Amino acid sequence: MPLWTEVADRVFVRRYQPLDISVALILGETGALLVDTRCNPREADDILGDAASFGREITHVVNTHAHYDHTFGNQRFAETAVIFGHHLIPRHFAEFESPRLVEWQANPEAQPQYDWHGVSLTPPTELLESPTDLDIGNRIVRLIPLGPGHTDTDLVIQVPDAGAWIVGDVIEESGPPMYGSGSFPLDWPGQIETLAGMIADSDVVVPGHGAPVDRAFVRAQADLLGTVADGIREAFARAEPVELVAERIAGATALPLDFAEAGVHRGYSLLASGDVSG
Repeated sequence: MPLWTEVADRVFVRRYQPLDISVALILGETGALLVDTRCNPREADDILGDAASFGREITHVVNTHAHYDHTFGNQRFAETAVIFGHHLIPRHFAEFESPRLVEWQANPEAQPQYDWHGVSLTPPTELLESPTDLDIGNRIVRLIPLGPGHTDTDLVIQVPDAGAWIVGDVIEESGPPMYGSGSFPLDWPGQIETLAGMIADSDVVVPGHGAPVDRAFVRAQADLLGTVADGIREAFARAEPVELVAERIAGATALPLDFAEAGVHRGYSLLASGDVSG
């Protein structure tokens, strides 16, 4: 069984399977803030059971982004906590997660390692467009929506008095960065650079999957993703085939070929549509 690890003062992280999801619990004097709710109601119930030993009611829940493995347990908290998230999560749900959930529920044998039974998409009740401070019981936690990167629904959590950040899949540690549904490969490196500029050398950073890291790791991932973005832009300008570009990027970055190919496909699509910042 995974255990809670105190990565900073009253900031606890527990890594859950499947997918090695890092769930965080931030304790205040009278309540607690939970970061991310996993893949389904039963996995969310596991979190509730595992958090009971702290003796704090979960009064606030935050989604780091819209993807299923971070939000599909939301329904278990809808009546007992205020759920916060990026203001574009409902749109992402409609475009990506809802059609995917319908397909998965219609054909559960396609992914037997997951349980989609009874999942009811539950978006955050508080949708944020700008940085917001929460008081969770004589303790301030800051929620900071980001621009397009891993998705256009990314939001990071800062615990200023503990020097801690929970950043979701903007940063990956236990696997390579993933260009999943709704990613922005060309803008993602800039978002990480902006984030790194807010993080102190002594701060601890909790990624969406994997072990805590530091600012140096964050900057290194920005460099890696910057290499991918530059390669996509240059290849698009030369009208090179996706497969060739993906092979070259995979060789230069050690990204798995399928990850690189997903990034190139998405980058080409965004460049063709003009939906990039620069």
